[in-house]
Amino acid sequence: MGVARTAKGNIAKYRRITRDIIARIQSGVLEPGMRVPSENEIRDMYDVSNTTARKALQDLEVQGYAERQKGRGTFVRERTLPRPANKILSFTANMRQAGRTPRTTVLYTGLISTGYTIRLMGKVIEMREPAYKIHRLRFADDIPVLLEVRYISRELCPDIDKQPLGESLYDVYHDQYQLNLTRIDQSLEAIMLGESAIQFFGVPAETPGFLVEGATYTSSGKLLELEHSIYRGDIYKFSVSARNDAS
Repeated sequence: MGVARTAKGNIAKYRRITRDIIARIQSGVLEPGMRVPSENEIRDMYDVSNTTARKALQDLEVQGYAERQKGRGTFVRERTLPRPANKILSFTANMRQAGRTPRTTVLYTGLISTGYTIRLMGKVIEMREPAYKIHRLRFADDIPVLLEVRYISRELCPDIDKQPLGESLYDVYHDQYQLNLTRIDQSLEAIMLGESAIQFFGVPAETPGFLVEGATYTSSGKLLELEHSIYRGDIYKFSVSARNDAS
């Protein structure tokens, strides 16, 4: 009897197969660049239909563990996305440095009638109304990896909702409003993804994530935006560099 038939719970068969292959990838049995079982191989190994096998391979792609190469098969991909936590770096620039193609879906944009507040480094920081709220889903090579909400000063960026928000906001700040970003304060917290993020990312419920909250300031010291972002913890790897300046 196939593995997919004996697994406990009511999880779809294709998802059980996906989890099995992911476990082999995470354990190092299947390394980046290696071919994963084909549709026919999955069908025979797990005693399932071609449709179920095909859905398992598609699920591997959606979750970012593999990529299909036409005429060759499906291969394990390099998943880790490096993200320096001590640099002012846009998502777009980060993706291009990592050799990925960035893409953005704007989920919502509009003015909010109440302010937004975060607590950062022991201080309460408030973006007072009126401010723009921009909700976006960010992709790396068509894989959803970042769900972000930004609250942006209307005073500094009037009519930003009319700007190309599918592109880098940092470029919009600089090119359209002549704003230079000189300081970003952020906090980073390990979390388990909530239901909303799970649905946007298309990942299992037990997937980890990173919650990043931050405040961005211009060269004049004015608060430009507050950020509430959720990064996929199964893909992102944050790095920090430090030095000892003591004499």
